[in-house]
Amino acid sequence: MNLRLAILVFLMVTTGSLARAIDAPGNEGPDTTRVYSIGEITITEQYRTTELRSSSPLQLLSSKQLTQLNALQVSDAVKFFSGAVVKDYGGIGGLKTVSVRSLGASHTAVSYDGIIVNDNQTGQLDIGRFSLDNVEALTLHNGQSDQIFQPARQFGSAAVLNIRSRNPLESASTRHVSFRTGSFGLLNPSFFYSKKLNSRLAASISAEWLRAHGRYPYKLYYHPSGTGDFTSETRTNSDVENLRVEGALHARLSLHETAWLKAYYYQASRGLPGATILYATENFSTQRLNDRTFFVRGHYNREFNRLWSVQWNANYHRGNLVYTDTAYLNAEGRQYSNYTQQEAYNSLSVLYRVVPGLSVSFSSDAIAGSMSAGFENDRLTQEFAHPRRFTFLNVLAAKYVNEWLLATGSLLSTSVIEQVRTGTAAGGRHRLSPYASMTWKPFTDEDLRFRAFYKHIFRLPTFNDLYYSRIGNAGLRPETTRQWNLGLSWTGTPLGWLPLISITADGYHNRVRDKIIAVPTKNIFVWSMVNLGEVAITGADISAESSFALGNGFALVVAGTYSYQRALDITDAGSGTYRHQIAYTPRVSGSARAGLTTPWAELSYSAVWSGKRYATGENFAENRLPGYSDQGISVSREIGGTAGRRKKDSDVAGPYPHTPEAGKEASPRFLIRAELNNLFNEQYAVVRWYPMPGRNYRLAVSMRF
Repeated sequence: MNLRLAILVFLMVTTGSLARAIDAPGNEGPDTTRVYSIGEITITEQYRTTELRSSSPLQLLSSKQLTQLNALQVSDAVKFFSGAVVKDYGGIGGLKTVSVRSLGASHTAVSYDGIIVNDNQTGQLDIGRFSLDNVEALTLHNGQSDQIFQPARQFGSAAVLNIRSRNPLESASTRHVSFRTGSFGLLNPSFFYSKKLNSRLAASISAEWLRAHGRYPYKLYYHPSGTGDFTSETRTNSDVENLRVEGALHARLSLHETAWLKAYYYQASRGLPGATILYATENFSTQRLNDRTFFVRGHYNREFNRLWSVQWNANYHRGNLVYTDTAYLNAEGRQYSNYTQQEAYNSLSVLYRVVPGLSVSFSSDAIAGSMSAGFENDRLTQEFAHPRRFTFLNVLAAKYVNEWLLATGSLLSTSVIEQVRTGTAAGGRHRLSPYASMTWKPFTDEDLRFRAFYKHIFRLPTFNDLYYSRIGNAGLRPETTRQWNLGLSWTGTPLGWLPLISITADGYHNRVRDKIIAVPTKNIFVWSMVNLGEVAITGADISAESSFALGNGFALVVAGTYSYQRALDITDAGSGTYRHQIAYTPRVSGSARAGLTTPWAELSYSAVWSGKRYATGENFAENRLPGYSDQGISVSREIGGTAGRRKKDSDVAGPYPHTPEAGKEASPRFLIRAELNNLFNEQYAVVRWYPMPGRNYRLAVSMRF
């Protein structure tokens, strides 16, 4: 109780001190007779301008680009980011996590509208839960963003996946309903409604329901290489049913003051398909997962004058996960685990513009998280640690920008206190994490930029790592990473027939120490979490994009990415895995997409491909997974309303190329879309023994009115 009181007092004192500093003499409110500079804002620009000017690798997919990818969930779209590997356990309901540059899913934070969505239990967020229906843009940052005016938690990961939802203040009132159907019993209705209540206030609500039985055919080969004789089987226990509801209220309180309040609810019930092995294909997997997630969050931003700006962010999150396995061999004849997580989060950030081009910021975050659990018998429930974690993050950051140079730097302080109800708690921790980046434009008449960054960061052991029954280890050290990156970006017209092409290329080296892994301790049946691993990662990411105006209403956009990753286990020179590629990390991978606009319809092509991988850290032939490619095509046509009337910059929010002007009634517009996925019906598995669906289709009808 004393610690909770201390946290509350800390937040009140911090907030009050900053407010007094800003309102002190000499920092009075804005003078309406003067003109003030606008603070840091995010602008969506054509031809990847934001990506090319970033001092650290940044990849962005706008809502228009997302519609060209045959993507249903965020996890489908993330596969098109260079250097990102999505670990997919197959099917619509399978769990999906993302690892960037071989660092592991626990080092990739997921941010929803600027606030991190956390999972203290596993450290890995299932990105398959996020739909693209209400997404304005996806961005993936390696290192961290050039935006220094943000919560301290945004500085605390090796990579950040940002999901930005639609802002009803930025467009006219909208009503949008859609219905998707497709292979494997897919039913997916959704709606989005936004309303401008007045010039300063807008509200929105969106909801989506998805259901699929997930039964798809696959071939079960007798040989581990995936060749030779096989039997035809059907995937079972791969069903999913989920519901998502979101509501938001946005306010522009004044010219220099904005705020929003959002609530999010998600529930899902799904089967966890088992590994496909011989003689165990029928009724093999009886595992079920039911989860519910709710969070409510608020944001407030004010520019007091041309020097000072303040923002406040708060979030309350509650998640419940129930896992059952009715075929588990124990005294109870089943396995039952019921986990509940709660987290309260508060953040205050201040930005000060020292001189033109130079800004400094300070952010302070306080986080209180807890987890409780219940199991199939009382003994396990009583033995569970019921941990609580209190985290304090403080970051000082600076940014300098002029016509030829952009440089940022930050120093993050992390302090952690843990408590448990039963057993031994992990010790307190305090770490400092530095970061520095820069981009340099040496020529005034050539859009060529060189960039570099260095970051030293860590990830805390998860609650499962520390306290999971029988294998948890409260003495674990944080897993640390060091990242180095050198790259360049260029935009120009190398050939006369190319209107514009943009290219980015980055080489990097990462070093992971104290990697947390599970190893047998007393015997093969008794495992424990330990700090044993060390990984050296060297790689390169390349991306390119170009557009062609073909005339007479025709236009073509093409883009592609390529990644090379050499991620080697360098833990022990005497080990059988020494200098072997780590599991599930392809040496080469890539993606491609193309969109053709015609006067009658839009045609899209997308593909992701991966080289061979290994299912374990031992790079032997029997552990090798073959490479694969997954290609898809789609066609869409708009009917009614403003059909055929397209803006020059088609990269706008939402699935429609034109948004009616505010205050004008628009006639209903329909968008009809057909998709064919896994075009060549290639059977492959991202995770060994978890086959992905073969050729499948989706049909969608949307109406905006």
